[in-house]
Amino acid sequence: MSNIGLIGRKVGMTQVFQPDGTMVAVSVVAITPNTVTRLRTPDRDGYTAIALGTDEVKKLNKPDSGQLRDLPKVSTIREFRVDSVGSYEVGQTVAISDLFAAGDLVDVTGVSKGRGFAGVIKRHNFARGPKTHGSDHHRAPGSIGPGTTPGRVYRGLRMAGHMGNERVTVKKVRVIRADAERNLLLVSGSLPGSRGTLVLVKKA
Repeated sequence: MSNIGLIGRKVGMTQVFQPDGTMVAVSVVAITPNTVTRLRTPDRDGYTAIALGTDEVKKLNKPDSGQLRDLPKVSTIREFRVDSVGSYEVGQTVAISDLFAAGDLVDVTGVSKGRGFAGVIKRHNFARGPKTHGSDHHRAPGSIGPGTTPGRVYRGLRMAGHMGNERVTVKKVRVIRADAERNLLLVSGSLPGSRGTLVLVKKA
């Protein structure tokens, strides 16, 4: 079953203490109330989803203004596939207190930090070659396949290349605290991306 989520931004990491004195490392996500901008239905769109918007701005271009009409001028819109639009209406706001509470398990999706072009040691955790006996094979990948058969490099072979800057979903992380007054959600552990990264949070 698909659930609606919320759009937020990663603020950073900190630590909180539980009632029993244990310390938990948490990621802080700022989630201002999201506005329902559109309801997708199978009859009209071929699928069921709820579009939410956030990050209000003073001015939008004409196409976006026409799409939003009398709704708040939100610059960030994302869709969440759901089984049914339920009682949601266009223009309705959805806040942290409507969906999340301490102890819930959530899936968080974001874009990981870009690391540029990386070698096999950094990218795939390869072991390095010998550093003595005249070897110059320190950080090279080694053999990438036999010669005559198959006479080519297999697709998907782990090699040097672009690292990071990918869509990553961290599943079943626990909500430590849901601060509805300050629009903050504290979840255990680390989340993908740097500070300010857009993240999507929905129930696991």
